[in-house]
Amino acid sequence: MARASDAITVHGLREFKTALRKFDGESHKKLRVAQNDAAQLVVNKARPKVPVRSGKARNSMRVASTQTATRVRAGGKRVPYYPWLDFGGRVGKNNSVKRPFLKSGRYIFPTYSANKAKVQEILAKRIEELARESGLM
Repeated sequence: MARASDAITVHGLREFKTALRKFDGESHKKLRVAQNDAAQLVVNKARPKVPVRSGKARNSMRVASTQTATRVRAGGKRVPYYPWLDFGGRVGKNNSVKRPFLKSGRYIFPTYSANKAKVQEILAKRIEELARESGLM
């Protein structure tokens, strides 16, 4: 089961981003793209596991990032039932529809746990490439 404590932490990322800004004003934006590439692996491997009726739940899975963090998200206003699909529970009139509850989920977290080493490898490779392109290495 993946937890928040299983997140990949890159020590010195803030300093690296600052150094990228000093060398080239646009390179620090490529760091976000590098993080997105690593997270996209989880999306690509988890998406086919999501059951399809209309395809909305499967297509709602995407990478969401900020300057400091990258996540895999699914669901939203158009797909409010996604958490039920992934984790289970009871829904419907009088909670009549039941799906076994799995704390670790069925799609995103298990896929991340199974591919964590590969995600780290992609992230490290992309950060190294970015450092070389920017002249930091």
